[in-house]
Amino acid sequence: MNRLSTRWPWYGSFIPAALIASGIFVNLLSPRDYWGDYQLGAAVVLAGALLSLRHTIAVAAALVLAELALLIKDGYFGHAPGTFSLINAVFTALVGLGVNRVVARHGRRLEAARSVAEAAQQAVLPAPPACVGPLAIAAVYRTAQIEALIGGDAYAVQDTPYGTRLLIADVRGKGLGAVGTVSVLLGAFREAADQTPDLAVLADRMERALVKAASSREEDIRMEGFVTAVLGEITPGADRVRLLNRGHPSPYLLEGDAVSPLDPGEPGLPLGMGSLGGPQAGPESWPFPAGSTLLLVTDGVTEARDRTGTFYEPASRLGGRGPFRQPDEVVEALVRDVERWTGGPRDDDMAILAITRRAGGPAGP
Repeated sequence: MNRLSTRWPWYGSFIPAALIASGIFVNLLSPRDYWGDYQLGAAVVLAGALLSLRHTIAVAAALVLAELALLIKDGYFGHAPGTFSLINAVFTALVGLGVNRVVARHGRRLEAARSVAEAAQQAVLPAPPACVGPLAIAAVYRTAQIEALIGGDAYAVQDTPYGTRLLIADVRGKGLGAVGTVSVLLGAFREAADQTPDLAVLADRMERALVKAASSREEDIRMEGFVTAVLGEITPGADRVRLLNRGHPSPYLLEGDAVSPLDPGEPGLPLGMGSLGGPQAGPESWPFPAGSTLLLVTDGVTEARDRTGTFYEPASRLGGRGPFRQPDEVVEALVRDVERWTGGPRDDDMAILAITRRAGGPAGP
């Protein structure tokens, strides 16, 4: 059991030993007998919750031996009060061992559930190709550290007759319902990306697929479910990128040391909310110079908070760290920096997709 590595700081494993030492010290020096038994009992129960079985047994043995030594020292061993004190010590040690076994069993179940969830996530969300023509691609998906559920973030990259199409999306909610929506979303994207020359029409086809899938679900899911997304298209010459933003965090363009957000002039409504009416914004185009990287993230990155509650800002945090020559360098730097920024567990999943136009790649006509 390696629970401490994800839930407790490194010094947590020393707390039971410190309680044992303080309990013995109090018992030796207190004016009344065995005032330190409370610390001894707390030590073994805490060890059962935090430490491995081997270490819990060691703490339990230390508790019983310390109690036995004190009884012999004070002349209570073999008398009724001493016998009851020793029985209480053994009982407390057994409670600590029982706590350890219960926590271990639940830990194994949680680990099994997480393994199944990760396998399902990988089946639904396979890794994108490492390269498409002059483009190098890297992606990562990280579930929230405090959750064992499958997340609802998604990404995809597909080579099409209209250029390299890409998608990053964030499904409202978590769990199997979100995974089902991701499956529908990616299926619609992969089918329509090769057939639809216009990004806005591609988005409409994906929305129709989502609405059709949601029609068989409960009313609250139909009314509240939606997907934020960015649909993108890198031209066949790889010199420009067209983006259609549907209520999603803006992508970033990394060129040298500079990091620039590609904010839409007018972001559209998320997918699944088209029934609200109103005009939808069309795609916008930006230059994509050789050696630059297009970075797309979900709100698990942009809404990550530090201890003061300040949101993470990729443009300011990554600015000045370049140039990044490969997309995996960008992804690794971003993941490490978000982990440093939060300083602990996140409360949301995060997906990151980075696409680098390799230097020397072909220019547009």
